[in-house]
Amino acid sequence: MRFTVTGTVQGVGFRPTVYRLATELGLKGTVRNNGANVVIDVDADAGFMDLLETRLPALAHIESCDIEDIPISKGLNGFSIIESDDGGHGIGIPTDTAICPSCLAEMRGNGRRAGYAFTTCTECGARFTLMESMPYDRQRTSMGDYPMCEHCSKEYSDPTDRRFHHQTVCCPHCGPSYRLVDSDGNPMDGDPIRRFAELLDMGKIGVAKSWGGMHICATIDRIQELRDWYGRKQKPFAIMAKDADTIMKYSDPTDEEMEQILSPHRPIVLVRKKDTMPEASSPGLDTVGMFLPYSGMQYLLFDYLKSDAAVMTSANVPGEPMILNDEGIFELNADMYLLHNQRIVNRADDSVMKLYGKNTYFLRKSRGHIPSYLDLGLKGDAVAVGPQENLTASVATNGRIFTTQHIGNGESFGVVDYLKDATDSLIKMTGCEPQIVAMDLHPGYANRKYAKSLAERTCSKTIEVQHHWAHCASLMVDSEHDEMVCLTLDGTGHGDDGNAWGGEVMFADLNKYDRLAHLQYIPLLGGDKALYDIRRLKFAIDSINGSETPYVDDRTADVFSKMMSRSVRTSSFGRLLDALAYSLDVCTERTYDGEPAMKMEPLLRKGKVIEGFDTEIVNGEIRTAHLFTAIDGLKKEDVAISVVDSVISKMVETACDSASKKGIREIGITGGVSYSIPISDIFRRHVELLGFTPIFHNRVPNGDGGISVGQSAIALNVIQ
Repeated sequence: MRFTVTGTVQGVGFRPTVYRLATELGLKGTVRNNGANVVIDVDADAGFMDLLETRLPALAHIESCDIEDIPISKGLNGFSIIESDDGGHGIGIPTDTAICPSCLAEMRGNGRRAGYAFTTCTECGARFTLMESMPYDRQRTSMGDYPMCEHCSKEYSDPTDRRFHHQTVCCPHCGPSYRLVDSDGNPMDGDPIRRFAELLDMGKIGVAKSWGGMHICATIDRIQELRDWYGRKQKPFAIMAKDADTIMKYSDPTDEEMEQILSPHRPIVLVRKKDTMPEASSPGLDTVGMFLPYSGMQYLLFDYLKSDAAVMTSANVPGEPMILNDEGIFELNADMYLLHNQRIVNRADDSVMKLYGKNTYFLRKSRGHIPSYLDLGLKGDAVAVGPQENLTASVATNGRIFTTQHIGNGESFGVVDYLKDATDSLIKMTGCEPQIVAMDLHPGYANRKYAKSLAERTCSKTIEVQHHWAHCASLMVDSEHDEMVCLTLDGTGHGDDGNAWGGEVMFADLNKYDRLAHLQYIPLLGGDKALYDIRRLKFAIDSINGSETPYVDDRTADVFSKMMSRSVRTSSFGRLLDALAYSLDVCTERTYDGEPAMKMEPLLRKGKVIEGFDTEIVNGEIRTAHLFTAIDGLKKEDVAISVVDSVISKMVETACDSASKKGIREIGITGGVSYSIPISDIFRRHVELLGFTPIFHNRVPNGDGGISVGQSAIALNVIQ
């Protein structure tokens, strides 16, 4: 009998489990990796699979099993694991998974792996970040650089050992190792990890190489010094805590948030911070990103550190991809560098999420959650390269959409090269043969050149997809809908009328979209300069209202006034929040993406809706400028929620009217603004008041990181 099994069945101890069960039952046959799946040839009936499913390793998951009545080869004596077939496609391995309790105990014990940071087994460790191709075998990972020693070979060959056929088995005698160097690259004495911890406790700033990339590190009491050194004035830092008790010391997670923090995926989770957490960790915010160690090095580091928490933020020149090569890291000018000699094949930043009820909002879907896929059911092969910021690409094949790890912002140096490498790698692993390549409608996006070259190389069609249509489609794929009326709320997306959209009510399916209403157009004085110098947005709104502008001098006011009629206009909800944050003195300059909106969240949580902020729709525009004329002398928090509530209420009313006419009873919300929990709450309340069901993201990022999913679905629909 032949069983062809697909699912998470490579790199998780699945074949050793099959071997043990077959041997225990006295069966003859073989098991092998076959690219995307595992093939079991055994002299047994279908009941063998039923029994196997009761014995699955913790990380294994059987998605499907094809059964064929094929006799096993003659002459077999017993059962064996045989060499994998070359090639093969599909992603059937798990993501990188935090070191398990057994390996942690071994690493902290007295055996031959005592203090060895690369200790892993079939139930844990780096996988995707080390993988070069399928099927998942040692020679196709960066561990192929390290032949097993006699002791590791014995473990690998012993069916009773938990490292039986563990592809990345190693020890201090045969595996990779850490070294510590100073700012000039000179070796430093002592145990590398212990000495690194000592220097951090002394107030030094270091860089540590782990799975998928490197982190800039500093103890929690040195955050302000880190900001001054790194030039990051306001952007939040992720904080790694020693253990769960330390998480509770500095923050107040819900049970659901704590479950995610403790999960083997080890994401950064945004949780409410306590007064014990330094304000400098996330200035102006009431949340902080917390996570736990996941690699052996990180656990050892906290075993040696006196501090119980430390900043662990991606090591990169601001705006550029995380640095992988040891040679390139020295441009950061840190005090010391904890480096290892294991090649990182696939760069992967830490995943970042916040929870909204039962829904997971991925701000960044990467390490621990990639590779993953979504079922779509449309035939054909497509590639989508995403927008400009928070880039991911998606590859669609065999009715599934696979998305790359987080890439970065397309205008930054090296990001498009990273996008190309990650996308080409995913195309190879999935066996995708592109028939169509999708890109954003904006003519100036840097990744369009790669999209066109990929289409030329593969003789594919190309398609331009409007930004907010792609947002809608991403939510449709996420929530398994064929059509949707949706609020698309974000910072900027190129509209088909040449303006910058971002506050839209849309009806969409995979064939088309209909823009039902949008926020009032506001001039972006100076174009992109208004995204950072947000007083320009306030000036434009005040000019529309005929209000005074005492925050600019006469000369500046004259320059800005001349820009009013010449500047591109925006309907962006994100820009509305920027102007409101400036007006309420919550944020006067945007130093990182989404900063004003994020700093509005604490106000929105505290405010109560008051009268005097009604709005209306005029010729498809939801009026917003006049709302700024009634804010003086009122509580900031009440103004904040009253303005937002008024606008969301009118958008929801429009959406529900349209949905009702179409026989639709659900209303979606997508785009970067929907990451705001207070805004999600306001949206939910108004939708439910009108008798409809709100739809939120759960598996696909709300923001631009999900755009490529929507693009790929729309592209696939074109070739049906």
